[in-house]
Amino acid sequence: MATLVPETPAALARLAEAAAALEGDAAGALDDLAVVRALQLHRDVGAALSRRASAIGAAAAAAAPPPVAAASAAATRPVPGGKAGLGEQTVVDAVRALRRGELILVTDDEDRENEGDLIMASELATAERMAFMVRHTSGVVCVSMPGARIDALELPPMVGRNEDPKGTAFTVSVDAKAGTTTGISAADRAETLRQLADPARSAADFTRPGHIFPLRAREGGVIVREGHTEATLDLLLLAGMAPCGALSEVVSADGLEMARMPELRRFAAEHGLALTTIADLVAYRAAHGMADAIRPID
Repeated sequence: MATLVPETPAALARLAEAAAALEGDAAGALDDLAVVRALQLHRDVGAALSRRASAIGAAAAAAAPPPVAAASAAATRPVPGGKAGLGEQTVVDAVRALRRGELILVTDDEDRENEGDLIMASELATAERMAFMVRHTSGVVCVSMPGARIDALELPPMVGRNEDPKGTAFTVSVDAKAGTTTGISAADRAETLRQLADPARSAADFTRPGHIFPLRAREGGVIVREGHTEATLDLLLLAGMAPCGALSEVVSADGLEMARMPELRRFAAEHGLALTTIADLVAYRAAHGMADAIRPID
């Protein structure tokens, strides 16, 4: 009974080599006519094996998965206004992640800052999440709040004349008085965030300056200003949570530059973070009748 050999390119190549070896043996043992016939058989078998190996290789290549880069490019789609987005569902996923207390990643447009911010709900801040935020960002942790809350806490602008190119509205920095030590540790900064989110806390509960940097969000959210400050509040309002959220810009793996979109995609995938864009958030509000006011979603 003949032994079956798997039809793989390597196995077929070995058969071809064996057939070639027969050529030398045949030359010494057969008469001239037999040698001619053996040589012809070898050539025919070798040609057939070569065609079969090529067919198997082509089939394997056709079955291979598409490159990751192609999949990433296909995931980007235009949203109203001509900007690239990731899709409406990414907004919903980000909102649900915030409700679970998770960090999310939000990017702005490439022709703006072209950066991504880690964002979390202040009311659910923990030392562990704060440590992760500090480790992967510039370390400057801000907190977005509505103007009314900023005023209630008696937080004046950081400077009398704001020269920030994007108009980011920093106030004086703060630490919580109770439950903290120096204010700089992850545990202390998480405590400060939770107290800032507590409407029962007043200006007397915080020291100035500190290690958390409040930002005054523009009324109207991303509809009037497409910044991370406004995106943070919009997402928290969609989540039905306290309008107070921590945010900080993600840096590249070597810490030398700000991370840009290709790296931000990989970062989100590596750490299991919900990823959305400000362009998607603007489009979501417009598509769901929230251009003027935001209501919580499921």
